[in-house]
Amino acid sequence: MTFIIVLKAQDFNQYASGNYIKGKDSIYYRILFPDNFNPSQKYPVVFFLHGSGERGSNNESQLVHGGKLFLKDDVRKKFPAIIIFPQCPANDYWANVNIIPKNQGKRSFSFIEGGKPTKAMHALKNMVKDFLKKPFVNKEQIYVGGLSMGGMGTFELLRRQRKTFAAAITICGGDNTNNIEKYKKIPLWIFHGGKDDVVDPAFSIAISERLKTVGDEVKFTLYPNANHNSWDSAFAEPDLLPWLFGHKKN
Repeated sequence: MTFIIVLKAQDFNQYASGNYIKGKDSIYYRILFPDNFNPSQKYPVVFFLHGSGERGSNNESQLVHGGKLFLKDDVRKKFPAIIIFPQCPANDYWANVNIIPKNQGKRSFSFIEGGKPTKAMHALKNMVKDFLKKPFVNKEQIYVGGLSMGGMGTFELLRRQRKTFAAAITICGGDNTNNIEKYKKIPLWIFHGGKDDVVDPAFSIAISERLKTVGDEVKFTLYPNANHNSWDSAFAEPDLLPWLFGHKKN
């Protein structure tokens, strides 16, 4: 028997709605504050980037994958942090990548070396900078993670703001390996499914292998039997959040 869990808006009502609108930048997000939040204290901050299927303007869909992880009682008790899920508009993309349609619904990705940020990434970058000015932010513990398009966006945000983040996780993402030099000093845990038929696991394998030779710290987990939804396995890793929050900027 198969059980299907339907996520409803009220499941995420602890995430408040927010936005960053300045000049040409416009981005909406959901934010979860720690239990018993005290604005006179300083807290770690996690930015989590969703995949392409959760793009839109409802400021809700981005919570579908990962939103429940940070609502778990044990997670909230062990890791009191501010969690932010920005939403990418439907007609935009986190990463600077050319997507090439192929037969049988499969696509190929050509990641840009350098280049200008997309409109969504430009807004995200400035939203991150603006939020980190708040007095209750612990700038030694700023993290980013993402899945699929968000995994690609994580690599891109790291190279565009490499001095900001203490550690990062990417799930079934990708990047041009020539960009690695810009984020090689940031601890990274990379995940991918061995049978991923949406984003080729070769991207994550190439990045992790290159980082092992030039980077400071990289972990790579390949789930041999997982398809594109390798985030389910990654979110279930008992060491995922202890590893992430265990890092602080020097």
